[in-house]
Amino acid sequence: MLSARERELLIELWDRLTPAAEHIGSEALLRMFTTFPKTKTYFAHLDLTARSEHLRSIGKRIVEAIAEGTRHIGTAQFTANLSYLSRFHAYQLRIHPTNFKLFNHCMLVTLACYLGEDFSPRAHAATDKYLSAYAAVLAEKFR
Repeated sequence: MLSARERELLIELWDRLTPAAEHIGSEALLRMFTTFPKTKTYFAHLDLTARSEHLRSIGKRIVEAIAEGTRHIGTAQFTANLSYLSRFHAYQLRIHPTNFKLFNHCMLVTLACYLGEDFSPRAHAATDKYLSAYAAVLAEKFR
């Protein structure tokens, strides 16, 4: 799936993004909720306005989880580490797997805006592959 160079690139990229996790994650979520309003149904009880505490908190947790996952790409531990999140999203939050794909798209757009020229075509492609694999593991419990 991912080459050794792509894995290294992803680890470097997400390590660099982690200090801005709250900003990047909340922006990607806000972008998703704005562009795809039906995705808000799972979060109707939360304040989803720009810079809200809920949005920043959830966004930060998402980016930190994605960053942590880069360290385990291509190993059995990758799936094992995400199994809790897969169960949580399937059975407690009941988020449909289609929303993971929508979020991935919004995350890519957010990263392109945030990183500008530093988000090279190679980094974009590697991130897209990685986020797709991440979403596939999260969606496993829906099958």
